[in-house]
Amino acid sequence: MFVRTLEELETLGRIRFPADASFRSARFLTASDGMGFSYNENKVKGGTDLVVWLKHHWEANFIVSGKGVVTDLTRQKTWALEAGVLYIVGPNDRHRLHLTEDECHVSIFCPPLTGNERFDSDGSYEPSGPIEKTDRRMFVKRVDELRGAGEETMMADGQATVIPMVTTDDSIGFGLSDVRLVAGADVTLSCEDRWQANHILSGAGEVTDLATGESRELGPSVAHGACPGEQTLIRAYADMHFLNVSCPPPEHDGPAADSLQISG
Repeated sequence: MFVRTLEELETLGRIRFPADASFRSARFLTASDGMGFSYNENKVKGGTDLVVWLKHHWEANFIVSGKGVVTDLTRQKTWALEAGVLYIVGPNDRHRLHLTEDECHVSIFCPPLTGNERFDSDGSYEPSGPIEKTDRRMFVKRVDELRGAGEETMMADGQATVIPMVTTDDSIGFGLSDVRLVAGADVTLSCEDRWQANHILSGAGEVTDLATGESRELGPSVAHGACPGEQTLIRAYADMHFLNVSCPPPEHDGPAADSLQISG
């Protein structure tokens, strides 16, 4: 088990400004962590207009706060961005991100980034490996629409709810679930055969490694990670909202039954 905070990332030199001072990127996981994916928490100032093209990586971007639009520059298709929207881009997807107010989003990458990449002159990262040949294009999912479609699962005797947002059906190399715990929840997370990272969006609590007894505080912009076979106990002092990222990804029918094992 590990826990990382923004203060620890600052010490490690993992707070970067890949475009300019309007774009702050906290590199919570990089390729060196060996988990099969990397992820950043990004904060971008309102009014920012960026052209981005990853070329080699799949990237899922979960909007935590703020508003804007993202445009597929090949198809000239535009989606509105706000809290709870997830947009996913791949090697074909040169796109524009225009933010109308200060914004925060979590970006997950597969293959993982080294953490040292910067945007080049055409708004892209140079490919770090063979470029995937695929016809698939960028797409968008929304937490509220998935909930309305019956994708939300209640677990741990009602202490937790889970919405799968990315599964094996999406074929981007990792899974992503939206997880909420009620205040007072006392739940066990089991990793089984997957690497997992949990990024806290809101709330407060504590995580304990059940093998070693080590405990750490959890709060917004804190990462908790675990390797296959580990079990951790999470206590929620207040309603808690976090993203669970797993590699390999779960089947469509189950972060609850497969990837994210939560018991009360």
